[in-house]
Amino acid sequence: MKASEIKDMSPAELNAKLGELKSELFNLRFQHSINQLDNPHRIADVKRDIARVMTVLRQKNA
Repeated sequence: MKASEIKDMSPAELNAKLGELKSELFNLRFQHSINQLDNPHRIADVKRDIARVMTVLRQKNA
């Protein structure tokens, strides 16, 4: 997900997206632990997306 896409979202959409990303990260970690994950780099991508969403949320709340 690109930063420009995240900046255009409303705070409610950002909170929903944050929940989705955290759920996806949980599922990826679970798959990784039982050796069923095809692309381990996806974990890092999701973590970066979570950080981007949280950063934009903080900027909009300030």
